[in-house]
Amino acid sequence: MAKSLAFGPFRIDGGAGILFRGDEPTPLGQRAVALLALLAERTGRVVSKQALIEAAWPGQAVEDSNLTVQIAAVRRMLEDMAGGGCWIETLPRHGYRYVGPEVAIDGLDPGADQAILTLPGKPSIAVLPFSNLSGDPEQDYFADGIVDDIITGLARINWLFVIARNSSFTYKGRAVDVKQVGRELCVRYVLEGSVRRAGDNVRVTGQMIDTATGAHVWAERFDRASADIFALQDEIAQAAVGAIPPSLRRAEIERVRRKRPDSLDAYDLVLRAQQDVDSGMPGRVTQALALLERAIELDPTYALAHGNAAMCHHCLFLRAGWREADRAASIRYARLAMLHGQDDAAALTLAGFSIGMDGHDRKAAFTALEAALALSPSSALTYILGSVVLGWGGEAEAAIEWSERGMRLSPFDSWAFAAFDAQAMSHLLRGRYDDACRAAYRSVQANPAHSITYVQLAAALAKLGRMEEARAAAMRVRELHPTFRYTRQFAAVNCAPALAQCLGDALHAAGLPR
Repeated sequence: MAKSLAFGPFRIDGGAGILFRGDEPTPLGQRAVALLALLAERTGRVVSKQALIEAAWPGQAVEDSNLTVQIAAVRRMLEDMAGGGCWIETLPRHGYRYVGPEVAIDGLDPGADQAILTLPGKPSIAVLPFSNLSGDPEQDYFADGIVDDIITGLARINWLFVIARNSSFTYKGRAVDVKQVGRELCVRYVLEGSVRRAGDNVRVTGQMIDTATGAHVWAERFDRASADIFALQDEIAQAAVGAIPPSLRRAEIERVRRKRPDSLDAYDLVLRAQQDVDSGMPGRVTQALALLERAIELDPTYALAHGNAAMCHHCLFLRAGWREADRAASIRYARLAMLHGQDDAAALTLAGFSIGMDGHDRKAAFTALEAALALSPSSALTYILGSVVLGWGGEAEAAIEWSERGMRLSPFDSWAFAAFDAQAMSHLLRGRYDDACRAAYRSVQANPAHSITYVQLAAALAKLGRMEEARAAAMRVRELHPTFRYTRQFAAVNCAPALAQCLGDALHAAGLPR
């Protein structure tokens, strides 16, 4: 709970657990105050029932009816004292949301920069890259793949906040102090370990550390044959989850298990292709496609291989000539990813993005993205790619919210540029040109090799009347993407008409071809 939260005539003293109206304390109980504080801290966002229960009854198993009673008490208090009974919305099957007056946190004005990370209101963990002790650098991908599956398994647990791979992997190859990692990523626990692969045998060691105290919470060593690698990954993830206070939830631990590709060879191929897929560069994704197509030949139902193939064709469509064959292939692979990946959040995320961007079916896209979040609530990539779909669709405020959620889950994400792009175009649409310019600069900084980052920057600068800088950004667009035409870009992604008008006017002024 924050030290102080102020909204309307109310103030919450988090340390004392008291709700004040003006200078007078109210009779609201501490559990109800804890619920109100969490909702107010996450103003405008849906807070799940499980997160609320963790805030008010940490480490206890309680019925949903207890939560319902406390929420009702909060509403009565707000209604009686300020006519604010409607400040808390119920979203059936999802949770609750605070929609009342703006909230100032720890004495800050509403809307002030609150970028400093705070511990989430539930157990939080970062899984660091495991050291490859095999003596063969070519085996790095294998060690990374083990960690990927542990992160994915942990992220499927609703009550656990998991830092995304792209942030935790910024520590790869570095000697780190886990207390420092805890401060930088704002997590309570860190899982680290090593992998030694020799012939057909694998030894994996893992240890979980409390970042506040440096104490070891759990440590284990696993010796297995390579053929058992998937069961081994599940075993490590289960053991890690079981060690996290405040509770041991066997039902949730079982959710770590998920369907595996039938072929270890196909799995290896997807691991090898992943970095090239994520690059977003036409030459590299073409190389990745060769590996992914081999993986699909070995396992035609491998959803993540289909999802990655969809992303490759999406990249080729937008950045290598707007060929209709690439758009059609993106949609085809996305549909196969959804068909075969109903329990795979990553596959659903990639599929939803391609269906939304290339298939122009945003309803179907968000069906897939929301299904991904139901499976993996800590999926930063789902929020980030969803923010891009929302941004081009002209849903500015939702795009900003989704992008910010994604960045909180993965502060150092390699896809950060996409989140900032979504913010830039959304601020631009709302006439907030300074904010758009800041977001665009952050996008360029995150990925200076991607032309779309300079598109947003050129538009924002033009809107601010900084024409010399806008023309320089436009020149960079043409260097990175010589065939760029903004009307073709807008048509390709089904850009919302209002955004197309706003962006188009600015890009034309900056000197980019129509």
